Amino acid sequence: MSVNDDLPWIAQIVELIRGAVAAEIPVIGHCLGGQLMAKALGGNVTRNPVKEIGWGRVSAADDATAHDWLDGTADFLSFHWHGETFSLPPRASALLSSAYCANQGFVLGKNLGLQCHVEMTEAMIRLWNRQWADEVNGNRGPSVQSPEQMYEDLEARLAQLHAVADKLYSRWIEGLRRD
Repeated sequence: MSVNDDLPWIAQIVELIRGAVAAEIPVIGHCLGGQLMAKALGGNVTRNPVKEIGWGRVSAADDATAHDWLDGTADFLSFHWHGETFSLPPRASALLSSAYCANQGFVLGKNLGLQCHVEMTEAMIRLWNRQWADEVNGNRGPSVQSPEQMYEDLEARLAQLHAVADKLYSRWIEGLRRD
């Protein structure tokens, strides 16, 4: 599915995001959620040059915003499952990028939009891989892993991913505090 699909709930979610941001209520989105945020805040969602499916390294921007949100993490192995990506909304700061997708994350005030998946669990990866053949549809390459490749060192990969997720979520939660 795409945020550009003509589905009635997409416009409703876009308006909900705009309203929350205008009311200074922090919003967080992963993958489709990040794309919905980008669209709601003035970015565009387009086809990524390649599908990105499986584990891949993402790099943090080299600036104070990324350091603040990631507590100094420069790069990490993240999980990916997308064929589209977003442009940065006006006034947003780039947070993450990868070799196959320039915009893996952005920050706009208290709001966090992600293309990559830091929320993954083993059960989620196994569930999504049930659709792997349909999703890949013959589009193999260095940006697409097989399910077997995704399961390699899975426990260690997830532990490292969850440590990064903890940093991002802890920082996002700070925005929920009332001044």
